[in-house]
Amino acid sequence: MRVFVHGAAATPHPLLQALCARTDLRDVTLYHLHTDGPAPWTDAVQAGRLRAVSLFTGPALRAPVNDGRADYVPIFLSDVPALFRNGTVPLDAALVQLSPPDRHGNCSLGTSVDAARAAVDSATLVIAEVNARMPRTHGDTTVPFKRLTAFTATDRALPEHHPEPETPEIARIGELVAELVQDGATLQMGIGAIPDAVLARLHQRHHLGVHTEMFSDRLVDLVEAGAVTNLKKSFARGRILTSFVLGSQRVFDFVHDNPAVQFEGCDYTNDTGRIGRNPQVVAINSALQVDLSGQVCADSIGSRIYSGIGGQMDFMRGAARSPGGRPIIAMPSTAARGTISRISAVLDEGAGVVTTRGHVHWVVTEYGAVNLHGRSLRERAALLIGIAHPDFRAQLARESRVPHTA
Repeated sequence: MRVFVHGAAATPHPLLQALCARTDLRDVTLYHLHTDGPAPWTDAVQAGRLRAVSLFTGPALRAPVNDGRADYVPIFLSDVPALFRNGTVPLDAALVQLSPPDRHGNCSLGTSVDAARAAVDSATLVIAEVNARMPRTHGDTTVPFKRLTAFTATDRALPEHHPEPETPEIARIGELVAELVQDGATLQMGIGAIPDAVLARLHQRHHLGVHTEMFSDRLVDLVEAGAVTNLKKSFARGRILTSFVLGSQRVFDFVHDNPAVQFEGCDYTNDTGRIGRNPQVVAINSALQVDLSGQVCADSIGSRIYSGIGGQMDFMRGAARSPGGRPIIAMPSTAARGTISRISAVLDEGAGVVTTRGHVHWVVTEYGAVNLHGRSLRERAALLIGIAHPDFRAQLARESRVPHTA
C-alpha cells in the first residue's frame, strides 16, 4: 500500500508508532513532507516492511535518505498535491492528525493543510489521530468526521519550536533584508533565524501583507504590532494566507479558530501566477551554497541530501513576477564555524541547483546585498565576491579571474 503521512506539527505519532509495531506488513511505502520528531519507520529493523519517500527531507530523514534506507523526491512544493490528485502516486491510505469535530460533524486539518488536503481527498482510507489540542483552522481545512475510516482519540501537546537567538551575523542580515521591505509589501518567509531577524525589524512598516507557505512566532509579533493588515494584497485580502504553521504554542493559539488566517493547499499558496499578482512580494529564502554565476543550492551538501526544493522556486519566480517584487536569497557568508565560504567559485560536486542563475535576483549576506538580475557572469562574480567573507575574497577572485577589490 501507498500511505500519506501528515507532517510538521501535525505528524500523527501515535499512528506511526502503532504502524511500526506491526510485524505482519510488507512493502508499505510512506509518502510525506517534513515530519516533526523521530522517524522510527526508517529504522533498519523496518527494512522490507516500511519505506519512507521524503518529498522534503527534515532532520530525522537526512541519515536514512543518505544511507539508502529512505528515498528522496526532488519536487516543487506546488507540484506535490498533483501527485496524489492525478494518480502519479495513487494513495491507498492517509494517516492524519485532526482537530475534534465541531457541532456540524466536521474536523479540521489544523496546522498543516499543504499536501494533506489532496491526500485526504484522494486516499481510499483516511485514518486519523483526533487530538483535542489540535487547533481548528479556517480555509480549505474541513474533513467531515464521516470521511474517516478509523480514528484514535488523543489529548497531547503539539511539538513546539521556539525562536532562535540572534548572532551578530544574523542580526546584520536581518537589517539588510528589512531595508528591502517597503510599506505595503507582501511577505513570504519561513522558519529560522534569518526570517525571524527580518520580521523583528519590520514593526514600523505599514500595511504589510502575508502570502506564504508557512509562518512562525515572529509573524504573530508583527501582527500584534499593527504592521500587518493584509489590505494591499490581491488574494485573501484582509487575511494571512498560509499552507502550514510551525512554532510555539503561541502560534497554535493564534491560528485556532482565527478567521484572519486562511489555510490552503500548497498548490494554491505556491502557485507562481497567484503569488505574482500580489504587490511588492518580498520572498525570503535561504541557501547552503551559491556559486559565482548565481546558481543556488538549497537542498544538498554536495550529493548528500539536506532538505528539499520546497517552495523556494515557487516564491522566487512568483516574487519576480510581482510588481515591485524582490526575490531574496539570504544566508551567512560562511559555514562550519567560518571554515567554509558559502559563496564558491563553483558548486560542490553533486550539489543540486534549486534556484537557477536565470531566476536569482537578490543575494544577501552579513557583508551586503546585491542584485544579480540582468548582470553578466563577470559582473555577478564581482558582486558576489564583494559580499563574501573577507577571508575568502582573494581566493574567489583568483578562481573566477575577476580582479580582487578589497
